[in-house]
Parts: sequence; structure tokens; C-alpha cells
Amino acid sequence: MFQRTTAQEKIARLRKRVRIAQGGTSSSKTFSIIPLLINYAIETPSSEISIVSESIPHLKRGAIKDFINIMLMTGNYKDANFNKSDLKYRFSNGSFIEFFSADQPDKLRGARRDVLFVNECNNIPFEAYNQLAIRTKKFIYLDYNPTSEFWVHTELIKDKDSDFVILTYKDNEALDPALVREIEKAKEKAKTSAYWDNWWKVYGLGQVGSLDGVILQNWEQIDKVPSESRLIGYGMDFGFTNDPTTLIGVYRYNDSLVVHEFLYQTGMLNSDIIKKLNEFQIGKTEKIYGDSAEPKSIEEIYRSGFNIKPVQKGTDSVKFGLQILQEYKLLVTKESTNLIKELRSYTWDKDKTGKQLNAPIDEYNHAIDALRYLAMMELKKKMDFAFSI
Repeated sequence: MFQRTTAQEKIARLRKRVRIAQGGTSSSKTFSIIPLLINYAIETPSSEISIVSESIPHLKRGAIKDFINIMLMTGNYKDANFNKSDLKYRFSNGSFIEFFSADQPDKLRGARRDVLFVNECNNIPFEAYNQLAIRTKKFIYLDYNPTSEFWVHTELIKDKDSDFVILTYKDNEALDPALVREIEKAKEKAKTSAYWDNWWKVYGLGQVGSLDGVILQNWEQIDKVPSESRLIGYGMDFGFTNDPTTLIGVYRYNDSLVVHEFLYQTGMLNSDIIKKLNEFQIGKTEKIYGDSAEPKSIEEIYRSGFNIKPVQKGTDSVKFGLQILQEYKLLVTKESTNLIKELRSYTWDKDKTGKQLNAPIDEYNHAIDALRYLAMMELKKKMDFAFSI
């Protein structure tokens, strides 16, 4: 059953041409905007609506998934109406909602539309937004987590044609109480940690934060793994309830590393992992390096026929692995949406005064840890480093 929330009511009250929804984690920004677009499509025949994000994989794991779920919950979904090749849903009254990515120049400068929704707009450049905006006739929705100030704050918020609302998890009455408790743990941590103070400000209160000290900045997105690249191997980090199990493939391409996210999923048993490795057609001789803190998992996967070994760790192994990665240009496939989020969020930790520490935060690192394991075992150079399993 679809539950109407305070977040949706607040967004519905926005009336100006540009409607900006800034919010923290689990505030249901996207899940509140999409029903309004569906209603508009149904009530306004022949309307043309575009939902845009940074990449197609990002859309499929976010806005498209939410769109289908909402259409199903409200009894409006007809599978025959959704062209999965063009990512366009057509309504019986001639309206449509289409999905495309901001990395498609022909789409940015293509046909006009009535309504635009740019999802997580802080991940696209202002020029891309501007090309979309000047081709939108009626109104525009924008949503984002305010990790730092960007073009919405400098170019749009104070404009007379913009409406603005801040949402938090408290505006989402449909949120599971367990998630509420998890979010609110950060409030206590914020009292003694500059990192958690910033986290609570951004993701708890929906206020603009200051994301500085990002560790890995030497990366860019690419469409896919180049055919000329050569596989080096895979890194795997284990998780279960809260943390995901991750599998990252690493390839050599000229002087750069190509990185691709194969797996990022919670609740996986070893049998599930083995099944996924077979689905991904991982060769039985291809190298996989797993977290040595999970010897039982590594042994079980090894006995199933895969060439998995424990990563060798030592003093300062985290910083050692990160130093190796900083020596390369990282080319990250756009399918690697969770890894991309981590790369944008993985920073050096700070003490309670805000002074940067010589250690990374223990957050946003599940895919990065898998990548680091491979780097430590296959890309390490000769240096003083004491290894121990």
C-alpha cells in the first residue's frame, strides 16, 4: 500500500517553476516526487515528462525502480506500456514519462518537454542542467543530499522562480523504526566526532555540509570496460546484515586501472556468493582476494573451485593500499554506482575539533576495501611493509 507522507505533502506545496528538494538520508525525496509526476501525467493528457540522472545504471537502481514500485502500489502499472529499450512509459491518455542520463549529449540537446525531474542533481554539471532547463516548458523538480555547496545554491535557490524545501527522515512516516534508530545513532556520535557532526548535519538534518579531505580523487567515469584492457583480478569484501558483500574487478589499460563493480549486496550466504561468481562467469583460475578476517568464507568459496586467497594485511595496511591506488588513474565504469558513491564520500577522518587525522573514516569503504585488497596483492611495489595474515 502506498503511504502518503509529510515529505510528499511539503513537495506538493511547491508551486514555482523550479522546485528544489534538499534533504537528508531516507527523507523520501525521490519517492515523493515521482507520485506527483505520475499524477500529473494521468491528469494532463499528452504531457511529456523527463526523469534524468547521472547515468542509466543510477536510474535503474533508483528512480526507475521507485517508479515501477509506485505504479504497482497504486494499481497503475501495465508492463506492456513500458518500453524497456527506450526507457519510456506511455499512458493511455498520450502522456509519457521517459528516463535518460545526463551523459547523453544528444538527449540533453534533444526534444523539449513539459516537466523535468533531475534526480540527485549534485552529480551532474550545471551546463547539463542548463541544457535541460531551457528545453523544459513548465516546471522542474530537483533533489539532492547537501554534502557540500554546489550550483543549486549559487545559481538557483535565491532566484525568484525557485521554491525550496528541506526534508529529513522525520518527514517520512513510512520509514522503518529500525532505520530511524540507525540514523539517530549519528546524533550521539556527532558530539565527539567532527566527521559524524558533518554527517548528522547533512544526512540527519538535511543541512549543507562541507565534504573535504576526499581520499581518492584520481578517477573518472567511463562507459564500459575497454576490450583492449587486461584482467588483473578481483577483490572481495564480506558483509551480511548491514554491510554488503562486494566484488570489484580490476583491469590494466595502458597506464590506468579500469575498475568495475560486480557485486554490492547485503544478506548473502557463501552459497549465494558462489552462485553469483558462476553467474558472472568468473574463471576458476582468475585471482580473487578476500578479506582475511573471514577465513571460513574464503575456504568454502575456494573448495567450490574458485581461486580465492586471503589478502595479506599488516601495520597501516589501509593507508598502504590507498597509497597504491593513488598512484594510478582509475577509470570506473558507470555501472559501478555504489563504488562511485563511495569514491565521492570516502574521506580522511577528523577529531572533535575538526582537525584532519591520518586515517580514513570507517564508512563508505565496502567496495573500496575490495579494490584495495586487489591493489595490495597485485600492484604493490617493493617497500618496507610487514605482512601478516
